[in-house]
Amino acid sequence: MRKFFCVALVPFMYSFYYSQAAKKMLPCYDLTSVLKVEPTPLYKSHLDASKSFGVKLLMNSKTVQKYINNGKFHKIKKIGKGYRVQKLDYSRAYMVSKAKSTLEKMGARFSKETKGHTFTVSSITRTLEDQCRLRRVNSNASLGISSHNYGNSFDISYIRFNDVLKYNPKMEAALEKVLKFYAESGKIYYIKERQQSCYHITVRNY
Repeated sequence: MRKFFCVALVPFMYSFYYSQAAKKMLPCYDLTSVLKVEPTPLYKSHLDASKSFGVKLLMNSKTVQKYINNGKFHKIKKIGKGYRVQKLDYSRAYMVSKAKSTLEKMGARFSKETKGHTFTVSSITRTLEDQCRLRRVNSNASLGISSHNYGNSFDISYIRFNDVLKYNPKMEAALEKVLKFYAESGKIYYIKERQQSCYHITVRNY
């Protein structure tokens, strides 16, 4: 009886662990469903700008690493003049060169306008896997393709300045002034996302 139990148990345990491993290997999103989601007219310009950099849709860590290795993606410093990057749980501190330099210039301009204050970058580049994980804890996260999925978009909080989480209308007005300057210069698109308390910025291929 004991021998039969052991023989029966081994295939069962093998099947269980194999099925668990298979689940881990599968992506947590359905690409067909993701691609079917139509962007709003306002957001379409962000996606069009993102696709102009020659970066393919970022599926997972492997695709991000490919662009890091070939020099297409550049590391974003955690602290720069006029900005700070908060702890990133669902995105990665890498972007294409033009997005990186635009963020740095925006930070420097904000610092100059506010005499040394800083804004907070709350999200940068995301893969579809990152986006799927984010959606598990935040139902407001995009169901479809995001411009974050191409390495040229980032979010700036409008309720966190100088590493302090507090509504500051003066600082927000200064930040929006900088955003308007770059938008009118044809260098960025931006949207105020009220549910996320941030400005979503997409750098154009100017």
